[in-house]
Parts: sequence; C-alpha cells; structure tokens
Amino acid sequence: MRQLTKSRKSKPVVDIINQAIEILAAVGIPFDDKTERAVEKSAMAFLAVAGITSSPQQAQGFVEKRYLKTRDIIRYVNTHFEENISSGSYDDVRRKDLRLLVLAGLVINSAEKANAATNDPTRAYAISPSFTELIRTFGTANWATALQQFLTGKPTMQELLARKRNLEVVPVTLSEGKKLNLSAGSHNLLQKLIIEELLPRYGFGAKVLYVGDTAKKLLHVDDKTLKSLNFFELNHDELPDVIAYSQERNWLYLIEAVHSSGPINETRRLELLALTEKCTAEIIYITSFLNRPEFKKWASEIAWETEVWIADNPDHLIHFNGDKFLGPYSS
Repeated sequence: MRQLTKSRKSKPVVDIINQAIEILAAVGIPFDDKTERAVEKSAMAFLAVAGITSSPQQAQGFVEKRYLKTRDIIRYVNTHFEENISSGSYDDVRRKDLRLLVLAGLVINSAEKANAATNDPTRAYAISPSFTELIRTFGTANWATALQQFLTGKPTMQELLARKRNLEVVPVTLSEGKKLNLSAGSHNLLQKLIIEELLPRYGFGAKVLYVGDTAKKLLHVDDKTLKSLNFFELNHDELPDVIAYSQERNWLYLIEAVHSSGPINETRRLELLALTEKCTAEIIYITSFLNRPEFKKWASEIAWETEVWIADNPDHLIHFNGDKFLGPYSS
C-alpha cells in the first residue's frame, strides 16, 4: 500500500495523510506513476475539501454544503498539515491535486453559474454525497462492506484511464502477425500505413526490424537480424522511424515518416550512409508523407537517390533519381 515514507511532518499529520491515501487508493485512484510529493498533495487537497484534520469520521461534503475554492484549499492545507504552499499555486490544485478525483466523480466541481468556465472564481469543490458516506466508515467494522457497495457497478479511475488509453492507440499488425499499439497521433498513423500499406507493395517480403514510438522509443526491435546485417549500434536519436529488411533482395529499408519534420535530405542521407557503412545489405532510403500537401512542403529538401511514398496515393512511388526505379545505388 502506498504511504508517505520521506515526510518530515509530525506523526499525527502523516497518519491522517496516509489514511487519506489508503481511502483514495481503495476507490481506484491510481498513484503508481506519481511521485510521493504528488500523492501527498492530492491527499491533503482531498482532506481539505472533506474538512478532515484528524479522523475520516469528520468528513463533510455536498449535503453539508461544504464547498472550498482552490485558495481556500491551500489555506486549509497550510493551517492543518504543516505546509507553506504559496497562494499563487491555486491552479495546481485544480490541474494536478484534484484532477483525478473530479474525473472519478468523487469530488464535485461546481459554480454559482451553470456551465461556468473552468477558471471561474465562483467554482468550488465538495465531496460527493455517496463518497462522503463511505469516508465516514473508514476504520470501522462497516468499511469493507461499504466499500464493496460503493464500488459495485462503477468503473474505477484506473479502469477509466486504461480504457481511454486503449481508445487512443494506433493498432499495427506486422507481416508475421505480431500486433503493436502505437500511441495516438498523425506521425504514428503514418508509421502504421508504412507497415501495412507501403511495405506489402514495395517491400519484397520485407520484415519490420525496428519501429519506435513517442511513448516507448524501442517499441519493436529485431536485434538479432540487425546485428547479423552489421547494422550500427542502436541509438534512437539516429534511427529512422521504420527499418525493414527484404531477405529476397537483401535490401534494408530506412524509412522516415514525416509529419512536422525529418525528411531524408542530403544531410540526413549522408548521415545514414556513414552509419550504415559496414552494413551487408543494400540500403533503400524512403521518405513518407500522409498526403500531397505535406509532401509539397518538403519537396525541395528531398535528397537525390531516395524514394518518396505518399500514403493517400499508396500505389505510386516518386523516384528522386535519373537512371532507375526503386533499388539501391552504389556509392
């Protein structure tokens, strides 16, 4: 169970904060990816809204008409929990300390005016009625039963966040059937199209050896094959977005997915050429774009002896060369 371990506060204050953390964790507020200080601040903000200083049985909320604005929360925390938080940090209370509690419906964020803006000064926070009742049972014989009843039929915040993340991924299937989930965004959508549309058309059976992601830099890496080709030591800052290998042709595809930057210009081509100097496969350089308008922005920068693929015209390649179509070039 997550608890404060580094706090220099007095024992009574640490004890009530740890009780708050236990309550919030029990109803599904995720703390695993937060620092101890972030967890502590969320717990103290929760205690302030509930009006708790020493016992969960003190909890008051919407029914009791206990509402606190962000600056009121800071004053309460400073007064009762041995803090000296600046009153200018009020926005952190809204954006960080209480954000998940509000999203989970545990804390009500309301204002004097209906549909008030997020930063409306009349906005104030209160504990929801059902959560207030649950809090008061903490530490009693009724806690376990009350908690089970409270959670019945309700997705926890962990489940809601996991569901949100699942909705925001870009699923990709590699040629061998392996499935990957890229984080959402135009750049990763283009990487999906490279893998599922470009390579089946022009890859001669190419297998993806590397694809990165903004959330996980080395999402998929075939170290064994890359090393067998004498590929350079992996460094994400130097790698193209997608690397694929056709054993049939002994071609290694270095593919850049361009959304806001990063076409294979003359400088980038020379850099990749130097990095792959000892590679035993022949190199194919491809810059890819989602559509023609994106390509037009970068057309003047594309290096000679490279290829361009545009996702909304998947059956065509643009060859920046004069003597051949798709294929490797001698130095």
